[in-house]
Amino acid sequence: MGITIRRATIHDIQAMQNANLHNLPENYQLKYYMYHILSWPQASYVATTYDDITPEADLYAEDDGKAEAEVPEIVTKDVEDPKGDTSYIDKGEKIVGYVLGKMDDDPDAQNRKAHGHITSLSVMRTYRRMGLAEKLMRQSLYAMCECYGAESVMLHVRKSNRAALNLYLALEFTTSSVEHSYYQDGEDANCMKLELKLEDLVPSKFQKGVEDDFSQDLI
Repeated sequence: MGITIRRATIHDIQAMQNANLHNLPENYQLKYYMYHILSWPQASYVATTYDDITPEADLYAEDDGKAEAEVPEIVTKDVEDPKGDTSYIDKGEKIVGYVLGKMDDDPDAQNRKAHGHITSLSVMRTYRRMGLAEKLMRQSLYAMCECYGAESVMLHVRKSNRAALNLYLALEFTTSSVEHSYYQDGEDANCMKLELKLEDLVPSKFQKGVEDDFSQDLI
């Protein structure tokens, strides 16, 4: 089935935590996800997909090729109850990735320029190499700039996480500093920063479809 990227809601937090626990060593309590979504509801996004529930139908019956086709009996497959599987947020719908974003909440930073922070980004292993992480990041960056007036965004990434580093470099982040022993296991972190300009973040700029030319007559 297709994958949808939409804004995260309070109903998604358990499934977001599930994706975090499966993929990342840096884990958070549910109240931390709730804090992000309630404080900055436009900054976090999820990627969701649905189980295949396409109706199954018998072929039209024919009698020696001459009889009229009979109306087939439609048999719809029942989707198993996802109870107990925390990746599901509803029957048949599950979260396969998320980005958790926020604005600077330092009380001493009130007179500084507004800037955002990417707290966490995760995509389930079987859904990687589809561009989901990039799409989630672009949505969050655009929303922080448009909705909260963010002029820049920062994040931390492990020096050993080559896949994430390559993604952030492709998004034009630059390393502003290296924080030694940033993580609990003692690994260093690259502190990366991106200056935001709303006109450069418009989602249509990164869609590979054909855009309408409204300067031309429609007929």
